[in-house]
Amino acid sequence: MKRHGARHIICKALAPNDNSKNQVYVAGSLDILNVLPMEDVREEVSESGTAVLKAKLNLYWVKPESALQNAPHAQLILYPQYPEVRLSGFLRGTRNAPNSVMTSRDPYRTLFLGVGSAGEIYAFASLDPELAAAVEALPSETQYGSFKSALGGKAFGARERLIEKLKAISDLGWVRAQKLSVDGTFGVCRGPNCGGLTLEALFGISPNGRSEPDYEGWELKTHTVVGFDRTPTGNLTLMTPEPTTGIYREDGAAQFVRMFGYSDAGIPDRLNFSSPHRINERNSRTGLTLRLDGYNDCRIDNPLGSLVLLRDNDTVAAGWPFAGLLSHWNRKHAQAAYVANMCRGKPDAEYRYGASWRLGEGTDFNRFLHAVSIGQVIYDPGIKLEGASSDRPQLKRRNQFRIRSKDLGSLYASFTNVRSPD
Repeated sequence: MKRHGARHIICKALAPNDNSKNQVYVAGSLDILNVLPMEDVREEVSESGTAVLKAKLNLYWVKPESALQNAPHAQLILYPQYPEVRLSGFLRGTRNAPNSVMTSRDPYRTLFLGVGSAGEIYAFASLDPELAAAVEALPSETQYGSFKSALGGKAFGARERLIEKLKAISDLGWVRAQKLSVDGTFGVCRGPNCGGLTLEALFGISPNGRSEPDYEGWELKTHTVVGFDRTPTGNLTLMTPEPTTGIYREDGAAQFVRMFGYSDAGIPDRLNFSSPHRINERNSRTGLTLRLDGYNDCRIDNPLGSLVLLRDNDTVAAGWPFAGLLSHWNRKHAQAAYVANMCRGKPDAEYRYGASWRLGEGTDFNRFLHAVSIGQVIYDPGIKLEGASSDRPQLKRRNQFRIRSKDLGSLYASFTNVRSPD
């Protein structure tokens, strides 16, 4: 698996019901999606009427001294209403798959899943009793759902290496704003996002629009403060997904702004849609109300539900189905380092990064929805239509969900303040 590029390997001793007929039980929560890369989540209703979410996996079976065998129908089945995650379709349409292992209920069966840097998953199944005993003996603190870590992951030093790197960057003091190009060259950075781009450049990361976390499974997030001795305040952006239902999708974002935006007080012929929307509160500037459809009593009761902006007559102005939001959330928020920075000298800015950091570990989509439901996460758009009455109006869109800095801990199972080691 390492030869093929696996950076993290998880494994489990298979129970009798873990087979191709009954599917393989993966986890009793959605946090396993932080570990297993998946393609876009899609909605589906079974013949029995049960609503589920499914996500295709780019899965390959590995055999020593043999070519990789693609499993074209491998997928995760998500039951967020329970919650539960299962693996299915891993044998169908696959040549030389381990059918004798994965169709049986025999003892000593084990399953290994290796995660590659491009989102591929490598699978290996065994009937070896010694290997099964070794899997059982792995420490429980490496647990991800029903799987344990065999290589990489939270038990193998990534957190410590992150802290060492953050300390080295803090020790640099003031550094010029910069960004790292794909070709490895450093360039000047100007603009509001340079705090994050400079931090990524110092980590050796170039902006490329990828969906994977920044550094060994950790997402890097930075925010500007007045002084490092003060408690962080203000709002932080969590994600910026575009609405995929409602008037916004059907008639376009420009028409949406014309219908629900308002004139800019200082700039002629500009319409804004940039007022914060909180759950169940009608926004007086836009006339829209943010609601959760399919989430009640701290749980998802309808996997086909959505977060929606509703007009007074309950028609949907814009909506984000749970399937799409889930895809955005888990891949980039499993582990996040929140790093404070100070800035001076704009437009040719310099940045300095603090010597203490807030580390969030262990999240899932239910935590995000709960934070929305109690008003901690808000929809805080920054959409504008310039030259609205002209033949060529300019649309700038930013659909962002934000949270107050002091409320970040509610999104994670563990949220700790870590100071730079001496």
